Amino acid sequence: MKEFKAGMLAVSKAGHDKGRLYVVLNADQEFVYLADGKNRSVTSPKKKKRKHIQINYYIPEILKQALEAEQKLEDEQIKKAIKEYKNQQEV
Repeated sequence: MKEFKAGMLAVSKAGHDKGRLYVVLNADQEFVYLADGKNRSVTSPKKKKRKHIQINYYIPEILKQALEAEQKLEDEQIKKAIKEYKNQQEV
């Protein structure tokens, strides 16, 4: 089983939020806890089964820096990272 790390991007494959981009906050054997900074904040993450997400092993630079400094991820950082990633994909 692949290891999911905090800060990785993930896309929902199932449910009413299908296609939505999230950031992984935490993961255990069965579930992944996700946030997007808007609808799902760091304080109330989305709980999804591993099989219902498509993981992207890319960690945006802003999140990588925060995690290396052992800071807790904040909603503003998550929103900015998702926005920058979407802008890169459009180019």
